[in-house]
Amino acid sequence: MELLLAVGWPPGVLLAWVIVQLAVAAALRLRASRYAQGRLRFDGCRWPRRMRALMRRPAELSDVTWPYGTFLQRLGPPVRAALLELGVRRRVPPGQIVIHEGVRESHLVLLEEGLTKVTATLPDGRAALLALRVGGDLVGEMSALNDRPRSASVTTCGPATYRVIQPDRFKMFLKEHPDAALELAAMVSDRLRWSNRRRIDFTSYPVKIRVARVVAELCRTHGRQVRDGVVIDVRLTQPELASICGAAETSIQKVLRELRTEGLVDTDYRRITVRDLPRLRRMGELAAEEG
Repeated sequence: MELLLAVGWPPGVLLAWVIVQLAVAAALRLRASRYAQGRLRFDGCRWPRRMRALMRRPAELSDVTWPYGTFLQRLGPPVRAALLELGVRRRVPPGQIVIHEGVRESHLVLLEEGLTKVTATLPDGRAALLALRVGGDLVGEMSALNDRPRSASVTTCGPATYRVIQPDRFKMFLKEHPDAALELAAMVSDRLRWSNRRRIDFTSYPVKIRVARVVAELCRTHGRQVRDGVVIDVRLTQPELASICGAAETSIQKVLRELRTEGLVDTDYRRITVRDLPRLRRMGELAAEEG
């Protein structure tokens, strides 16, 4: 500044020069800041995808195609969006218990992504696998409506995203959306029918037919079509398959060997691939719509 005054620049020109320099410096700082934010946002591209998944709006989720029979699939887009607005969103790792058997609590869990197992403790301490629940399913509705302790535990089989809904908000939602109340009753009815069917299977059919019926049903609910069969995208252990079929683990092992020999299924580590689903349905004495 003193040098510029010494060479005889007029004060007005000197002031204009200072303003230009300050503006250039500010522009350079702003550009550097935006570049740093861009690097933070996009470098690695891992956490942005997770954050975008967690920040998806209910309006966007209302247009998702949910699995057949789930509660969200039963609702129309506006009602679905209203339900999704009720909950607080959470994302958890595999093995997380989201509902604890025997605990007196009444919130509901609305699954968005992931697979969960519903289990109950037997008198001898073993865990019985009662059902599988996927994205779109509602769990914990019984305790929310009758204020009784949880009848089963719900555990994630992989990373999962769900919404926690408080019972008072859910009851108000049902009052404001009678169609949703009817669909809730239909969902509970379907689950009761499934449970009754399992009891009948346990008393009426030999183990091989029970296994065929359960595996065929898993193909319908959790199957993924591949070139040479249907892969069941559920990681089940043999004890879990035994509990859902109501049979001893040794009996399940024997039946799976027979099904492999007959070319009906292939088994890998906790994975079942059905090679001939029509024959498996016939073995399980199922109609086409049942399996």
